[in-house]
Amino acid sequence: LAQACEPLPICRTLAMTEVCCFAFLGATAAAVFLRRRRASSGTEPEEYDFISAGVAASDRQWAMGAVAPLPTLQGKGGRKGKGDGKGAKGKGKGGKGKGQGSKGKGEAKGKGEAKGKGKGKGKGRFADDKEWVPVTKLGRLVQAGKIASIEDIFLHSLPIKEHQVIDHFFAPGVLKDEVMKIQPVQKQTTAGQRNRFNAFVAVGDENGHFGLGVKCSKEVANAIKGGIIAAKLNMIPVRRGYWGAKLGLPHTIATKVTGKSGSVRVRLIPAPRGSGIVGSPVAKKLLGFAGVADCFTCSSGHTRTRGNTMKALFHCLKASYGFLTPDLWRPTHFVKGPFQEWSDFLATKDAKTTM
Repeated sequence: LAQACEPLPICRTLAMTEVCCFAFLGATAAAVFLRRRRASSGTEPEEYDFISAGVAASDRQWAMGAVAPLPTLQGKGGRKGKGDGKGAKGKGKGGKGKGQGSKGKGEAKGKGEAKGKGKGKGKGRFADDKEWVPVTKLGRLVQAGKIASIEDIFLHSLPIKEHQVIDHFFAPGVLKDEVMKIQPVQKQTTAGQRNRFNAFVAVGDENGHFGLGVKCSKEVANAIKGGIIAAKLNMIPVRRGYWGAKLGLPHTIATKVTGKSGSVRVRLIPAPRGSGIVGSPVAKKLLGFAGVADCFTCSSGHTRTRGNTMKALFHCLKASYGFLTPDLWRPTHFVKGPFQEWSDFLATKDAKTTM
């Protein structure tokens, strides 16, 4: 730096060279430079004003020879160089540590492939493009076309274990579904709290078929998918009737029914044609899915708990076929159930089935 500054007109004097040294090199490095310059020129250090130049007290003593000689200081300067070397080496080790860490993440990704397989399996279970392979006797009969309508299943009280059975009897777009409520739930564990989501889903064709499903999962999407499947498996027939004269199509429920869940008690009362559904928004939505156009509702308890309110309404609609009215007093003609009627067909299949 001294060789670069001296040829300039403004830095020809020794004082300007010192100013440039202090400006570019700092106090310590400038003191080393001045020490060497004065040693070569034979000038004593006392002739220069270090305080006005901004040199620290320790640097002034070092420049004026109060500490060890310059060659020894230069040797200890290796100590500073050694410090830089350690720092650079430390950074190098740190970089190596990061490299190992990224390799560890790579191994975690390798484990994540198994998780990816599981996720793909979950998608396959809910996918509609894959061919349905029934695993129950009812599913085999439905797929083979041995059961004409879903009413035959309800007539013989056959349990539905596969949601594809419901999809078989309803064309795409006929069965409507809606998420009624999603509520977060928590479980206290030793490691903290485990958060999950509870989804209430209602399905119906607005023509006498209704279902309500509840599913809890870590992900909202999985909870909704599980709720739709649970609602299809809980599909029930809804009996509709008249208020007064039997004119036109059934428009209301046949009798007064009551349902209860938790502290919520709901009562449905037949209403005249044109009255509409007199009740809460939840009751209007569920009864609309069931195909009930006119109905009076009466509820008590903590109806703000929407889950219990929906369950109570579901129990009401489920009890609609449990009351034997006089028009059903005619003699019952018993017929064979599907399993008994198609026992030979079920016996020919080699696949194992479960009920």
